[in-house]
Amino acid sequence: MVYELYSRVYQPNIVLPNDASEKYIYIPTAADFSDVVKVLSENGLLINANSFKWVANRKNYTQNIKPGRYFINRELNNNELINLLRSGEQVPVKVTFNNLRTKQALSGKISAQMEADSIAIMEHLNDTAFLLETGLNTNNITSLFIPNTYEFYWNTSAKAFLERMQKEYNKFWNKERLKKAARIGLTKFEVSSLASIVEMESYKKDERPIIARLYLNRLKKRMKLQSDPTIIFAIGDFSIRRVLTKDLKIDSPYNTYLHKGLPPGPICIPSINAIDAVLNASKNDYLFMCAKEDFSGYHNFAKTAREHGKNARKYRRALNKRKIMR
Repeated sequence: MVYELYSRVYQPNIVLPNDASEKYIYIPTAADFSDVVKVLSENGLLINANSFKWVANRKNYTQNIKPGRYFINRELNNNELINLLRSGEQVPVKVTFNNLRTKQALSGKISAQMEADSIAIMEHLNDTAFLLETGLNTNNITSLFIPNTYEFYWNTSAKAFLERMQKEYNKFWNKERLKKAARIGLTKFEVSSLASIVEMESYKKDERPIIARLYLNRLKKRMKLQSDPTIIFAIGDFSIRRVLTKDLKIDSPYNTYLHKGLPPGPICIPSINAIDAVLNASKNDYLFMCAKEDFSGYHNFAKTAREHGKNARKYRRALNKRKIMR
């Protein structure tokens, strides 16, 4: 009898499946004890469910479920496992997001890394009270997100996630960055919109400050930005490699060939590098740019429409030669 009781409590009852060296288990928010047993069983960890239930009852764990992400890297007995789960000492998740174009894509990316549902995240992003609190709107709300790696508990709610992002955003926009934004005549929201264009125009980091100044020059002269990435965003087909003449007529507030000034909001979530490229734009007098015909990712810059026309013709010939028609 004594040995049987000892075995229930102290004999290994949690094993790592298939020679795995570690395993994470996820206990959902609002889970009850039967859900915990199901999670352990479905992950192939639990040897004897009955002994686990017996010890859990004795230690009052059945009424003390704590959701979260828990790390297991060795065999555990029932007592050790219940102590771990009852402690609530979960392992944080490193949440990352970058290269995202829409708030829908952002919501999906976050929900793939945390318990928060993408629909719940979207609802908060469109919530009037939340938008008023941030000073943003449904078009530029993606400005709130500064791409980086952040630590969260897996079961952080959508609301708590967004509140944290708001704090990080306010921390990012320090006095120095706000001064630089004012110096170029833009609000921090407008900086994000321009940075998103710079981001989409070039993945070459050393070229971004040049591009940023080019667009600042156009804004200063009240010229239309005429940015192809804004057309692609307006169309919504991000596989497009060649913008056609007919595309330039698309009826959209994001069409910078039709409308002067910046688009209503970012056309992607700009990286810190792109934002800082706008804030630290290099000095130049360029007004035009066109991708180089060698497809290096760099651009030919021009001060006049005539010079730009020559560059554009070279690039079009290169596209035709490679049969890139769309």
